[in-house]
Amino acid sequence: MTRRRMLAALGLTGATLSGQMASRGVKSVARGKGSGLPFHARFTDVAHPAGLRAPVIYGPPDRMDYILEAMGCGVAFLDYDNDGWLDIFLLSGTRKEGEVPGASNRLYKNNRDGKFTDVTEKAGLRRQGWAYGVTVGDYNNDGFDDIFITSYGQNILYRNNGDGTFTDVTRQAGLWVAGNRFATGCTWVDYDRDGRLDLFVSHYVMFDFQTVPPAGKDPSCNYKGIPVNCGPRGLRAERCSLYHNNGDGTFTEVTERSGISKGGAAYGLTSVAADFDGDGWQDIYVACDSTPSMFFHNQHDGTFAEEGLERGVALNEDGLEQAGMGLSIGDFSLTGALGVLKTHFTEDTPALYQNDGKGNFVDCTLHAGLGVETRYVSWGAGIQDFDNDGLPDIFWVTGSVYPEIEKSYPGHPFRTPRVIFRNLGRGEFEELPDLAGPAIGEVHASRGVAFGDFDNDGDVDILIMNINEPPSLLRNDVTGSHHWLKVLLKGTKSNRSAIGATVIASYGSRRQAQAVTAQSGYLSVNDRRLHFGLGDAQKADLEILWPSGARERYAGVAADQLVTIREGAGIEKSDSFRRSP
Repeated sequence: MTRRRMLAALGLTGATLSGQMASRGVKSVARGKGSGLPFHARFTDVAHPAGLRAPVIYGPPDRMDYILEAMGCGVAFLDYDNDGWLDIFLLSGTRKEGEVPGASNRLYKNNRDGKFTDVTEKAGLRRQGWAYGVTVGDYNNDGFDDIFITSYGQNILYRNNGDGTFTDVTRQAGLWVAGNRFATGCTWVDYDRDGRLDLFVSHYVMFDFQTVPPAGKDPSCNYKGIPVNCGPRGLRAERCSLYHNNGDGTFTEVTERSGISKGGAAYGLTSVAADFDGDGWQDIYVACDSTPSMFFHNQHDGTFAEEGLERGVALNEDGLEQAGMGLSIGDFSLTGALGVLKTHFTEDTPALYQNDGKGNFVDCTLHAGLGVETRYVSWGAGIQDFDNDGLPDIFWVTGSVYPEIEKSYPGHPFRTPRVIFRNLGRGEFEELPDLAGPAIGEVHASRGVAFGDFDNDGDVDILIMNINEPPSLLRNDVTGSHHWLKVLLKGTKSNRSAIGATVIASYGSRRQAQAVTAQSGYLSVNDRRLHFGLGDAQKADLEILWPSGARERYAGVAADQLVTIREGAGIEKSDSFRRSP
């Protein structure tokens, strides 16, 4: 029996069910006594003084008639001008009634003083539409990061011209698609190790304003008896797509030839490419909403095999599908292997998967203590060491998809707070609702989230998309004496962005793996400089597995600096960040 037939027999495909996203309807596990330990990271929203004041328009301000309006979009940290400071790229939606004055995707240049300047017009990136996902990488290996955006309607590839401007090359690159497809997740990935970035795209549902009824018009589309927008269940799912980089600025679709099509149709959202089993080849994991999530295992010959069920990441520990939205990968248990965090709908737990190092996973959500939080619809997520103690913590953003529910069910508000868990070690976490600063408790209907050090002070800050509000920029102010190390990789034989590389840092008695990714969170992009909190350790040994398959080791790298490592050439630059803006 095939995987798809097995799921159908078990009633797990969701194709004939209606109205809403998957949820188990579970209550939170009782909270234990807190550890009482101090937490040395504190977050403050500095978006307004930083100049991030324009709202991200996404659907009507007071309702969500269609699922297309409810899903929101991603955000990105990137260094588009190679000046060593993180810039910000924000996606935008629109409204069914017509274009909204001033709404656009926006590029903000980092002024190096805690503030940003809107350079969208100058960069040639002004565009309004239903944008969803973004991936950033140097697809033509010219030394400047390019931008690919998924949308409902038409995806867009922007080539970075290297002079602060971008050019839409979608048609000439062979990425123009006829019709209105609902593309969501996307990631650059060098799946065949030829040194060029290929492109993977996931799709959500087949959507048409003319055929999908708005909220209130279909009685089967309801939540707790209240009419809401329809989907994803009841709407047709789509399959993922893969495009091969031809090396001349063009791409060829290889969805069938690569075996990606055999994964079948699913409600695909965030997509992450990384080497999950340590064999030197990049795999692809897709968070799927109300259908089993998919794990495309790289077969080393230009093809993939979908092995989500076999690998243990398709379903939760009860064998049920969940509403997979956001994804983050990281070594939360310090085993030297990449684990997975996946966020879901309200009245359900997130999923935390432990990797055995060979790409086989076990659901450890309840053991880790994450079952105490099931109140919110959860989206972008991260596994990051926020207090630099050497133990990666967990963060995600939340926000409902049904504004109509709050009037009848006050316990299901539309705008909800952020969630942060401190890593206690031993594979256990505790939620910190009050210890991580005022920004954690602020309520918004959030979606995309990206992690990076925008002010170059040696910690991890957070960028968040809020529906029909300005974004949030959570500045992290770390106290105490913990150390850190950042690593920026530059490929030579590998793709220039080193996307798909894995770095293992050994410090003290700990060993932590991190991957260079081109999408994470929820349809978003993180700082490509990997950040390792080191605790009390003042140096670390680094092992790098490059996308080309090459391995390199660097012993005794000093803490509290950014090191730039070029494949085959060693550490070419060190930066302590102790400089004036």
